[in-house]
Amino acid sequence: MTESTAPQSDHRTVLLRGGDVHSPADPFATAMVVERGHVAWVGSEGAADAFASGVDEVIDLDGALVTPAFTDAHVHTTSTGLALTGLDLSGARSLPDALGLVRAYVSTHPGDRVLLGHGWDATRWPEQRPPSRTELDAAAGGRPVYLPRIDVHSAVVTTALLDLVPGVTELAGYHPDAPLTGPAHHAVRSAAHGALSPRQRMEAQRAALRHAASLGIGTVHECAGPDISDEDDFTGLLALAAEQPGPRVHGYWAERISDEKGARRIRELGAIGAAGDLFVDGSLGSHTACLHEPYADAPHTGTAHLDAAEIAAHVTACTEAGLQAGFHAIGDAAVSAVVAGVRAASETLGLARIRAARHRVEHAEMLTPETIAAFAELGLTASVQPAFDAAWGGEDGMYAQCLGVERARTLNPYAALLRTGVPLAFGSDSPVTPLDPWGTVRAAAFHRTPEHRISVRAGFTAHTRGGWRAVGRDDAGILVPGAPADYAIWRTDELVVQAPDDRVARWSTDPRSGTPGLPDLTPGAELPVCLRTVVFGQSVYVRPNE
Repeated sequence: MTESTAPQSDHRTVLLRGGDVHSPADPFATAMVVERGHVAWVGSEGAADAFASGVDEVIDLDGALVTPAFTDAHVHTTSTGLALTGLDLSGARSLPDALGLVRAYVSTHPGDRVLLGHGWDATRWPEQRPPSRTELDAAAGGRPVYLPRIDVHSAVVTTALLDLVPGVTELAGYHPDAPLTGPAHHAVRSAAHGALSPRQRMEAQRAALRHAASLGIGTVHECAGPDISDEDDFTGLLALAAEQPGPRVHGYWAERISDEKGARRIRELGAIGAAGDLFVDGSLGSHTACLHEPYADAPHTGTAHLDAAEIAAHVTACTEAGLQAGFHAIGDAAVSAVVAGVRAASETLGLARIRAARHRVEHAEMLTPETIAAFAELGLTASVQPAFDAAWGGEDGMYAQCLGVERARTLNPYAALLRTGVPLAFGSDSPVTPLDPWGTVRAAAFHRTPEHRISVRAGFTAHTRGGWRAVGRDDAGILVPGAPADYAIWRTDELVVQAPDDRVARWSTDPRSGTPGLPDLTPGAELPVCLRTVVFGQSVYVRPNE
């Protein structure tokens, strides 16, 4: 890819040509004009000649693919940065391996007041158990260490960290020699993150946003809240994103409100909704997701944090204030509670007002035909993470261990959601699973349960336009004239059309169908490489030596 040496300007006009432009405005487009931060024109190479002399810059794509930039609809930005720059246990293959990584990290970070890590998953280890407190104390040499499980709904910590949290042993979720959950976990997480300096936080946020931009992500939805982070972290991130070039950040603050005063506080924080990880339940891996029937490997049904009446009150207050409401709900009982609560709010305010607000449900993994139909009826957006299925699905995966094979097969039914008309917005829940947009689309298209698979095109739409629709914007996430110029340029192989139904795929590859192609995401195929990411017409990432 080559380009002219025109000076950078916020209002320069740019012509991109000589590649493939993924646009419904012209399925065979090879060129695009960007002006004043918006797409001005999309069309053919021949027609591009008419623009060439009147632009400030011409970029020769050299056969590269241009697509809308991705939107990751569920991110924890500071935690993502800490995972990128700190102790990453996601690659540990055994309990001794994880403890060895802790020892090595402790020895190379003598000045850190509290050591933070991320990503352990005991279900992937031969020992099938997390480290005991005694083992972790020994590996950490007596220093404060906080290590959340990969789903961030439980954590193992050292005695030295517990000593920094007065009264923690009296809180629900405290276990003397097992992972902490619930309020006890929230308390130690607050202490651990509170030990970070403002400089450490900002460095982590910068690292996360740089990494997102390098993957063609132009927008992230920050899912923050009092049980996850703190207000300074949230407002600092929004300020950072506003001040420096990089991905857009839409912030959600997961705190219940009951009136306009509460809604005003949400807005003053800079949040666009009282949503995100407002917990109705926990997670499957930590056995805290709330189920109708007990776990297959535990004699209980998980934990409920909100009931239908509390959900209805929150949705009503948000709707009346013109705010989005949203909830974290994974288990089938939690999803049922959300549906019941939102329906009760609709009976008070009217269905049209509820649908217009585009309230969201994060994760929404254990769905039934009845709850899927209710999502469609109530206009709920399903903000989902296909990488969860790639990581934990299948007959031998964590889901099957926790729920049994039959229940596990029902999880993450993306095809049924789309057939019913439920809007999908794809994300990663990073650092729970990594920022990886093409890998996310691949995970949805090649779901471990074949009947839940969707086309690559549908997955790509959910990861681009779907994220914009989830914040109330129908005019973005798509390369058509008038749309914001948020796009990415990719080096990739031949473009194809992939769909679970072979008849659809055959027709879609026929030129008469007018279906633009996308990269081959067959498992094992090399994923596209991001060459450049542009947000509102401004380059926020350029691959070195390209």
